Amino acid sequence: MAEPQDQDAPAAGKAVRKIIHVDMDAFYASVEQRDNPDLRGKPVAVGGSAARGVVAAASYEARAFGVRSAMPSVTAKRRCPDLIFVKPRFEVYRAVSQQIREVFAEHTDLIEPLSLDEAYLDVTQNKQGIPIATDIALMIRDRIRQVTGLNASAGISYNKFLAKLASDLNKPNGQAVITPARGPDFVAALPVSKFHGIGPATAAKMQRLGIVTGADLRDKPVEFLRQHFGKSGDWYFRIARGIDHRPVEPDRIRKSVGAEDTFDRDIFDFDAACLEIVPLAQKVWRACEGKGLTGRTVTLKVKYADFQQITRSRTLTAPVHGAEDLRAIAVGLMQPLFRVEKGVRLLGVTLSSLEDDGARVQQLSLSLPGF
Repeated sequence: MAEPQDQDAPAAGKAVRKIIHVDMDAFYASVEQRDNPDLRGKPVAVGGSAARGVVAAASYEARAFGVRSAMPSVTAKRRCPDLIFVKPRFEVYRAVSQQIREVFAEHTDLIEPLSLDEAYLDVTQNKQGIPIATDIALMIRDRIRQVTGLNASAGISYNKFLAKLASDLNKPNGQAVITPARGPDFVAALPVSKFHGIGPATAAKMQRLGIVTGADLRDKPVEFLRQHFGKSGDWYFRIARGIDHRPVEPDRIRKSVGAEDTFDRDIFDFDAACLEIVPLAQKVWRACEGKGLTGRTVTLKVKYADFQQITRSRTLTAPVHGAEDLRAIAVGLMQPLFRVEKGVRLLGVTLSSLEDDGARVQQLSLSLPGF
């Protein structure tokens, strides 16, 4: 295989893109604090407080105690005894997210939402003709505050990878810019564990290979990275040099559609587990139907009572045709796992390798002074 080419790296005199990554600060928890003054300044967790509950989001006051999203509620309460749990109101979060999206649209149509609370914007050519991307980011954050009463942070750079990293530099309620001149050195100094898209398992593997920082990653030949990380090796080769060719995709189709449920009591019986799969498959299929999607890969997620988590997947030659089809495949993936010695606390079903209703496969999961 040929070595990835660097021809799209920023160069002197070459116009490059102006990308903004906007990330709402503690979005769900901030909405709850906005709507209930009694919660302001207090540690708040959005999620269930029951023994099987999970934190969906935490306020910055709660984060100071080490409370994080996806943390079991019992652990969160142990770390922060004064933690206040609030039930999620997703219909409210979706409505606020739409308000934020309308603010984005005042500046550009090139908007790629990543979730309800974050998005990429390409403002290289923007509706107001503003030449400086940092000015646009300030305007967007001020406008979001006016419209919603909430704070947002922003990262500005010449590609998506660096804009995402920049948005974390001055949180909460701040912004940062990584210019083309600064980009490669910024990446070189950063621990790879801080790279967006490199999770704990991959970071640990890299560390075993002597890769701790971006500079270490940049020193590795592409053949070495391909040998140890497969197709992702080319991607690591590029981002170690501050290179990311991906465009902002306004019409990007979702990588997957999934649903999961945590049970009040551990499940040991296969038939009981099969019953729990039914509503999960129905929920996933309703979401797919609403967007005119189907998919070829079914993934079953199982979390045991000791929090060990495993997944099992099956990729089909033809797309799934309905909720019953999805249920049957998920049950088939689950059957070899029973009998279980330790109970099952959570089950999840995901459909990926998505296709639109036309059967088209979607293999998704500025000049320098302008800054």
